[in-house]
Amino acid sequence: MAGAIVVGDYHLRKEDIDPIVKGFALQSYIFKDSLMIKNSKSWKDTYYRETAADLTGGTGSAVRGIPRGAAFPQGQVNWTKVSAYIEKYGMEGTIYYEDTITDEIDVASRTLLRIARAVTKAVDDQIYSEVSSNAGNSVTISAGYEWDSATIAQRNPIQDILNAIKLINIDNYDIQGQNGELWLNPTDYTNLLGNSSVVNAGQFYTKTVTKTGKIEHIVGLRVKVSNSVTDDEAIVMIPKISGTWVQVDPLRTKTTVDEGISWTVRAFELGVVQITNPNAIAKITNTQA
Repeated sequence: MAGAIVVGDYHLRKEDIDPIVKGFALQSYIFKDSLMIKNSKSWKDTYYRETAADLTGGTGSAVRGIPRGAAFPQGQVNWTKVSAYIEKYGMEGTIYYEDTITDEIDVASRTLLRIARAVTKAVDDQIYSEVSSNAGNSVTISAGYEWDSATIAQRNPIQDILNAIKLINIDNYDIQGQNGELWLNPTDYTNLLGNSSVVNAGQFYTKTVTKTGKIEHIVGLRVKVSNSVTDDEAIVMIPKISGTWVQVDPLRTKTTVDEGISWTVRAFELGVVQITNPNAIAKITNTQA
């Protein structure tokens, strides 16, 4: 029977399940590789978030124009202590012996794939949640000017994205020079893809939209699409600089074999998201969100 798995097939060998699950996982992570990866052995991770504003000399004590013989102005750098506890992510599935040799569906592969996706989506959901809630900049789209507005002439996603880039650049981050990213959900990606200013103006993107059916880069930003992105939101951010994934244990798997009955496959990892530079992130939101 086509697609059936027999006892002893490589899919069910303990030593091969780990790379299979990890292979599926690597294809499923969307946002994790946008963060710096930091290894840790502590259950509680602490770091210090530095104030983004440039130092000034204060009232009556400017950096420029120091009088002859006068004291230098004092610059005070401020930090905020931030702590978070490591979280465990995991999922397991059972592959029954009978299913591996009789079902017309490749039960083993589908189970491994869905286990990997469950863990990776939970990680990506949390990464998005932290990035969104800690964004240091925000762009609010007025009612009637949403990307899916009933009035087509009032849809202007390019300007909204440029406004987000502007805010990050004002905070002294060179987002376009540091491989900035644009995070969208599938609905807003479609709205962007179909916008006339994008379709008709090739300078905004790197490939012909109507030919390839997708946008890889727009106004210098790499586009990432995921259901983890909240409806009516979009994120513009600088990868690696914006945040860190503190990793205590990378994705691992464990297989328990009950001969003649089942194989139980478990996937798990331990880590936590830390947003280290909030002003390297801008959130675009509809007023009606």
